[in-house]
Amino acid sequence: MSVDILKRKETHFILWRPRNTNPVPRLVIGQFRPGNPPRFVNVQFIELVQSPASPDLWEKPAGKCNLEEGEVYHYWFEVMDSDPYRNIHSIIRCTDPLAWTVDWRLLAPRLPGPYSEDDRDPAGVVMYQNGRLLPCDPGGETVNWDDDVNPNTLPPNNRLVIYELPTSWSRRGQAGGVEIGVGTFRDVIALIDRDAAPANFAGILALEQGRAHLEDLGINALELLPPADSFVEREWGYATSNYFAPDYDLGFPEGNSSPTASLDLVGLVKSCHKHGMRFFDDMVMAFATRYSYQNINYLDFHVQANSNDPEEYFIDASGNRRRRDGFGGDLFKYNFRINAYDPVSGSMKDMVPARQLMQAYLARWMVDFRIDGIRMDSIENIGNWDFVGEFKDHAREIWQDRWEGENPDAAGADERFLVVGEELAVPIALITQNRLDGLWNENFKRMVRSAILGQNDEKEPSFEWTVRKLIDCRLMGFQDCSQAINYVTSHDVEGFRNERLFNFLINNRVSVEREKRIKLAFACLLTSVGVPMILAGEEFADQHDLVIHDKKQVDPVNYDRLEDSWRMDIFEYVSRLVHFRASYDALAVNDTDFIHVDFNEGKRVLVWQRGQEHTGSLVVVVANFSDWGTDTRNPNAEYVVHNWPPTPAGKRWRDVSQGRDIPPEWVGREPIYPWEAKVYALV
Repeated sequence: MSVDILKRKETHFILWRPRNTNPVPRLVIGQFRPGNPPRFVNVQFIELVQSPASPDLWEKPAGKCNLEEGEVYHYWFEVMDSDPYRNIHSIIRCTDPLAWTVDWRLLAPRLPGPYSEDDRDPAGVVMYQNGRLLPCDPGGETVNWDDDVNPNTLPPNNRLVIYELPTSWSRRGQAGGVEIGVGTFRDVIALIDRDAAPANFAGILALEQGRAHLEDLGINALELLPPADSFVEREWGYATSNYFAPDYDLGFPEGNSSPTASLDLVGLVKSCHKHGMRFFDDMVMAFATRYSYQNINYLDFHVQANSNDPEEYFIDASGNRRRRDGFGGDLFKYNFRINAYDPVSGSMKDMVPARQLMQAYLARWMVDFRIDGIRMDSIENIGNWDFVGEFKDHAREIWQDRWEGENPDAAGADERFLVVGEELAVPIALITQNRLDGLWNENFKRMVRSAILGQNDEKEPSFEWTVRKLIDCRLMGFQDCSQAINYVTSHDVEGFRNERLFNFLINNRVSVEREKRIKLAFACLLTSVGVPMILAGEEFADQHDLVIHDKKQVDPVNYDRLEDSWRMDIFEYVSRLVHFRASYDALAVNDTDFIHVDFNEGKRVLVWQRGQEHTGSLVVVVANFSDWGTDTRNPNAEYVVHNWPPTPAGKRWRDVSQGRDIPPEWVGREPIYPWEAKVYALV
């Protein structure tokens, strides 16, 4: 699907909707020369002109900018600042809001007060070739998709296991302690491809050549915390600054002479696809931080705080009026409607500038970076369900166009694309009203953490119903297994009962059977109705390297800890279940029944069955959420599940969690131990 403003950008320098046009906006363009400090040479100042298409579209044909064939250029737009928070306004150089690439090595000149270092925008980067402007990295590197796989080879939604990976990583320091750094796109490739070498995290066993941690784990979808460019050095990746550009830090590994963010991101997505993994883009659209529209046209795109603007508020799922939270950034204005140039269609129409800007951003990432899944961050702070639905629909239209371009048969497109929202109150209406395909299921995290402590969930009348709803999200209003994203931990690790699972158990004074309870949580996660998601590091019981206070913070993942033998044992347990979850038919359907519940004599044993007996694909999970266990002193001790399904001819039962076949005489009557789950399957 073509987006008009991105098409125009191939031949023109385009600035959309500058608020102040006296003086006329200018293009400032030149070339980067490395050094300390770097130099900006061959500089030109070129006035933009109003486009015949619309008076709010300012442009200059690239062919009239005295550019040399095949050269790479750095540039800014120069405008009169429109930030309403300042009493004094000056002409300021701003990053192109649609820049394909940004280079933080070259910043705009420092202005006198009230301006600060935060007002020095990075230069955009572009190549001029054959009369056209092309996306490229600062060294002139360009990308291609010649060897990418057909999307019909990627896993459908009902077989996904998502891996949520932060961009802040840590490792054991040489002199003790912990070192924290950036896990670049190339480091992530080293988690997937056995032949790839890590960059910033060389020397860590899990990333070394010959190892492929994510392939060994068995996940088939990677969700990298926001990969669009941010000014922050990855302490918290939810502060997007340049929406159309991949992140500078993630694309500038140690040893590189210049950043290669576009090349490396495309390499990562292709590596995912080659290894049967989908790539989910985490998109932050409630607010921006240091985005250039702050100066170019604040009031058309952002909400001015404390200005009596109704867009400062939203109505939550309970009908209460609440203030939107920009977490220090600038909230986007999603209800400001005008009749003007629409950057998506190219026509003059009634539209909302911020909505259409985000639709163009969506097209950039879906077309140029071939993402095949989306997580929309902080739906409540977007504060506009109509826009959320529009965004989801537009994403599916773009996906359908791509699918039909590569597959003569349109079948299969819907089931290989997913738009998921994060709204921790879990308002099911976002799904029933068809505004999203799926929701983060925060209820699962809360319930599973209660369950592995042997406690009732705070919102449920009994322990039994805690586990029933935990395992079958349809009891909470979801209608299909692709609609709920279940997790035991998410990147939001601040606050009560949100910490990493290892720390959660320590904080709740669990010292005995700690490893078993972690395995029990994963057995629930990977056999429940819904799409399982694993926060990086939880698969081997990673623990906090940072002191988490009451602030938004992502704990870095520390792959060094995989060298601990007990953690490797947890990893191998989780890996067996992940491979099973992604491949076994009974876990790809909704069918779930509880066939045994035992609360006698201090027991809390529940048994659930996934799949249908007549299909020959069946899972039975025997889970003990208590200190009770079969008497280990008696070699003939057993625990009998009386309603065990029959074994079809030619089939046998296998304990997937422990990787062993079950003798026929032991089926449905094996011993069970405290805080243990056994996952049986017909094979």
